Amino acid sequence: MCLVAISFVIAPWTAVAAPCPGNPDALGTERVLEVDVKNTPRVGRKQFPSTLPLGEKELVLTFDDGPWPGTTTRILDALKNECVRATFFLLGRNTAANPQIARRALAEGHSIGHHSYSHPLLDRMPMTKAEAEVDRGIAADETALYGQVRAAPATPFFRFPGFASNPALLNRMNERGLVVFGADVWASDWEQMQPDQELRLILSRIDTVGRGIVLFHDTKSQTAQMLPAFLRELKKRGYRIVHVVPAGGKAR
Repeated sequence: MCLVAISFVIAPWTAVAAPCPGNPDALGTERVLEVDVKNTPRVGRKQFPSTLPLGEKELVLTFDDGPWPGTTTRILDALKNECVRATFFLLGRNTAANPQIARRALAEGHSIGHHSYSHPLLDRMPMTKAEAEVDRGIAADETALYGQVRAAPATPFFRFPGFASNPALLNRMNERGLVVFGADVWASDWEQMQPDQELRLILSRIDTVGRGIVLFHDTKSQTAQMLPAFLRELKKRGYRIVHVVPAGGKAR
């Protein structure tokens, strides 16, 4: 698979991804977008004024709350089959319980972001406790993935649980060099529905916005069941996948 790293410039669509092993009709990953806190401190128009610099029909796929046995592995299987790279925002307690799944996601080239340790609403906590919750989650993720806790996480991407932030927390995350991810469109997969219903819902929403950061939860069985058909349908509709990495990160 051919991935071209760029930084904050929407490149013309001249390069085509190499064939996906075993799947010549795969959706694939078209390009890599490098992201840093200086240029994109907060992204996702569901929460913030701006989002990533994406072209028409460009999507960034993200998954929250994992890793989780069964569902995350099925999602990783679907992404691998289509040679698609995504970003997983991990919960520290789930990473500590399922480190092998987190390491698989990293080994298969996905970006790893952070989502706290236990998913509290951080804007309802004192700043010191909120930041301790963030630190605990990052430490659990880094320990599972790399066997050590560094001064700064390898991938400085963070998403607030429930998008529950406030100006003080947002500023603190940015001071620490963490890019805060919101979303541009989501599948509402925290609500129980059939996989085909979720598929119709998310496709209609994506067609409405045309581009952006897509939010799923890799703990949800309905999402795991729906994902293969979703990726195939994106290909049919002419959508292209962008993989976000930290500025200076290497395409894998």
